[in-house]
Amino acid sequence: MTKINPEISNKNAKNFVNDIEEGLYLSTKNKSNIVTLNLEKVLNAFSKSRLNVQHFSSLTGYGHGDLGRDTIDKIFADVLEAQKAAVRLQFVSGTHAIASALFGVLRPGDNFLSITGKPYESLEEVIGLRGRGNGSLIEFGTIYEEISLNNAGNIDFKVLEKALNIPRKLIFIQRSCGYTWRPSLSIEIIKEICNLCHQKQPDCICFVDNCYGEFVETKEPTAVGADLIAGSLIKNLGGTIVPTGGYVAGKADLVDKACSRLTAPGIGSEGGITFDLNRIILQGLFLAPQMVAEALIGAEMIATAFRDLGFQVLPTPNSCRADLIQIVRIGNPEILQIICKSFQEKSPIGSFLDPIPAPMPGYENNLVMAGGTFVDGSTSEFSADAPMKPPYDLFIQGGSHRSHVKIALIHALSNLFQAGFIKLPQNE
Repeated sequence: MTKINPEISNKNAKNFVNDIEEGLYLSTKNKSNIVTLNLEKVLNAFSKSRLNVQHFSSLTGYGHGDLGRDTIDKIFADVLEAQKAAVRLQFVSGTHAIASALFGVLRPGDNFLSITGKPYESLEEVIGLRGRGNGSLIEFGTIYEEISLNNAGNIDFKVLEKALNIPRKLIFIQRSCGYTWRPSLSIEIIKEICNLCHQKQPDCICFVDNCYGEFVETKEPTAVGADLIAGSLIKNLGGTIVPTGGYVAGKADLVDKACSRLTAPGIGSEGGITFDLNRIILQGLFLAPQMVAEALIGAEMIATAFRDLGFQVLPTPNSCRADLIQIVRIGNPEILQIICKSFQEKSPIGSFLDPIPAPMPGYENNLVMAGGTFVDGSTSEFSADAPMKPPYDLFIQGGSHRSHVKIALIHALSNLFQAGFIKLPQNE
């Protein structure tokens, strides 16, 4: 392949992305308007709890009666419009928070149904779909079933209604696409799912894996009928600054059951210190609406750029977004690795590292990951990853400000142009 002068390729890429950015004025304005609505919810919750500097302190040991932690829980519950929330640094990931919720609620013989097809890869061993002997839900006697999405990747409500003729203890709803080529679920669709499930089976639990979706819209699943949700603090709600942790929220009794699996029956949500990170958790929540909007604006730039270059993208530009994830169907492992390497080179941390495919705990395939983030593994900061299997879909998420996404995108396109994989408009 013919190499192109780096200075020319960078100039062409910069002009190309600048033109795209200028064309996204209305989309950017709409996403900025959502910031105001979501931030107002956060400020109202702070005010209602009479948040003050004394809540930044935390206890040691068991954490019994920790005023700061209890205040954080109340604030998150208000923001999420839930009866109760538990925000804990002891959750090591979103997968851990989801697993605690599932193990807390389900009992041997209970039937739970995934209505968004096979769940995210890191949950497969939790459920028992892959790997044996580690105490999965299926090993504990839980009955798991799933229904597929339709050919367009959407919920098939006729199939769901038929599936609800069998008694179900829990309906599992994955809001984001995970590592699949499908639309993520909007709040309106989640509302429709919950309404149907509760109409057919009033006592069944609608549980939503809320990862990547918080603050993308002006409502959360718990505001439209979900009984329980869970997610990570190193994604949206942490505002890019919370160093670890997760949350569960929803009906009070279900949150208590989830916390009893995190800690122990009899302790539940009454234990667990916050390691003097209360201020960071609260400040992260305060920053989160803006950070989410910046990531969404960056995702629109990426979607538009790769679409205009002939790649398939999901979501498509100017479509409604339900989470932070932008998928680009690359179709070529070499192009995939050039993009990841380029993104890594424009990361604030570890820019000198070369992402190579490697195993990752909880995942079946080797992954290539670009993510030079301040918080290790934070996908609210700018990152990208892909399972190394055809059709080589790249999953891009996060971005604390659109300028960082723009810089990384220009660098990736410049490198692809130099390598002869793409054509860009020529400068006069």
